[in-house]
Amino acid sequence: MKSGLIVLSLAAVLLASCDRKAETPAAPAAAGPAAPATERAASVRWNPTAGAFEMGGVPLRTAKLWTFDGSTDGFTGVGSQLAPADGQGLAVTIADPTVRSPRGLAIPGGQYPLVIVRLTRVGAGEAWDGALYYSTAAHGEGISWLGKPVDNEAPKLNETVTLVYDMRRQAQGGPDWTQSMIDQIRLDIEDRPGGRFVIHQVAIAENPNPPPADPAVAAPAADQAPTPAPKS
Repeated sequence: MKSGLIVLSLAAVLLASCDRKAETPAAPAAAGPAAPATERAASVRWNPTAGAFEMGGVPLRTAKLWTFDGSTDGFTGVGSQLAPADGQGLAVTIADPTVRSPRGLAIPGGQYPLVIVRLTRVGAGEAWDGALYYSTAAHGEGISWLGKPVDNEAPKLNETVTLVYDMRRQAQGGPDWTQSMIDQIRLDIEDRPGGRFVIHQVAIAENPNPPPADPAVAAPAADQAPTPAPKS
């Protein structure tokens, strides 16, 4: 009798397992959304329809404009990987900060004082630099001759920025750019390896605005008495 009950119990378990639906494995958790692409406002903007940089809605006249359409356009790095980006642009994986233009630009710096670099950060980095070096017939690259962008805040991941260097007021070197024929430019993006960027366009352009005021030229004090005219 006891053995018969055991057999019946086993049969009931088997029938229940046959009727039970197969369990569906849980779907893997969805990855978090990628950081949205953004573009920071700047005094100079890229107009993709016109294929030109604009200031105040007016296209800038350029001595050089590189757009990296399926090519590195002659730009080179020292250790860093440079290659045409998917679609458009220059993909840069930083190993050494140096990214150089071709030589022999022969650009009169006084006429073309703006350097414009539009890029997107596509990989995290830790040591943003943003310095612009250059060489002329009189000197090579050096810490004594460099520029910094007007807005030098490090770009965030997936943020596009337009770096504007007004070399009429370069960070080091006084009026050297405006008094020289520019042979080559060099962009130091970051000081440590690992960061990744896409450089979309680089230009050397005229600046239609008057040069910024020189703070070294002090205005006379408001309370300073005028010099009396000599008596006749």
